[in-house]
Amino acid sequence: MPKGGKKGGHKGRMRTYTSPEEIDAQMKAEKERKKNEEEEGAAVNDNQSEDKLTASGSEDSDDEGSHKKKGVEGLIEIENPNRAAQKSKKVTDIELEGPRQLSRREREEIEKQKTDQAKADLARLAIIRKQREDAARKKEEERKAKEAVQVAAAATKGLHTLSLK
Repeated sequence: MPKGGKKGGHKGRMRTYTSPEEIDAQMKAEKERKKNEEEEGAAVNDNQSEDKLTASGSEDSDDEGSHKKKGVEGLIEIENPNRAAQKSKKVTDIELEGPRQLSRREREEIEKQKTDQAKADLARLAIIRKQREDAARKKEEERKAKEAVQVAAAATKGLHTLSLK
């Protein structure tokens, strides 16, 4: 293999350079082309948003075919089954029904919420239990007081009957 390898061209070949004026002209033309594409893209986006409001979700297949091809991609058709097409998912298309693995933090947060809720429930039950015990104790005291009044009334009635005889 020769010393230089395949890096350089032939020794006698003349090199051509683009002049700054040509570069400026190319950049201006490219900017104008991009502006035109953006304006057309905005108009197309407006039309698509109106269509999406009226039509169903069958527009996804149109979006895939209308993307701009870069480089030699427009000239050569590539059919590589291993190449995955980049498709952006919409929030509405994401499936939330399927079972999903929770992360450790999510599991811990759910467990913490459950334990906090259980503690609150136990505290509420303890308060209700204490209120019921107080109500039962008060009812028992009232019953005893009523019974004592009846006994006292019976005793005084018995004394009146004894004294009358």
